[in-house]
Amino acid sequence: MSDTTRHTSTVHLELEDGYRIRADFGDGRGTLVMDEPAPLGDGSGPNASAVLAAAVANCLSASLVFCLRKAHVEVASLGADVEVTTARNDRGRLRVTGVHVSLHPVVAPGQEGRIERCLGLFEDFCVVTEAVRGGIDVDVTVDGLPGRVT
Repeated sequence: MSDTTRHTSTVHLELEDGYRIRADFGDGRGTLVMDEPAPLGDGSGPNASAVLAAAVANCLSASLVFCLRKAHVEVASLGADVEVTTARNDRGRLRVTGVHVSLHPVVAPGQEGRIERCLGLFEDFCVVTEAVRGGIDVDVTVDGLPGRVT
């Protein structure tokens, strides 16, 4: 990879109390409070597994919307549901083993040809999903599109 294609993002994390950690994204991009569920933490925010799942779903959502818009398909709305699965490995350590993302775009009918092309492309352009797939199963479904059955 050449230096012209490399981008760096920095996030600062700070322990607040117990297992509650504040992530500061800098440059006015906001903060996110994360916490472990009970009995470790208070559950005052999402834990790292939930944030990972949200990152995968966000990336897939943005990638699908980008592709549809490039294909001149009007996207009225897009919702997503994501489920993260954890299990213990052979050493008894809890690991994220799978992420299932269900995307729910709403588009105007009569645009099936342009939609089908995007459905074959958008996952490959998702930076986060393709990186995560190196170690975690990621399953994606898209529903609600004209002519599309999942």
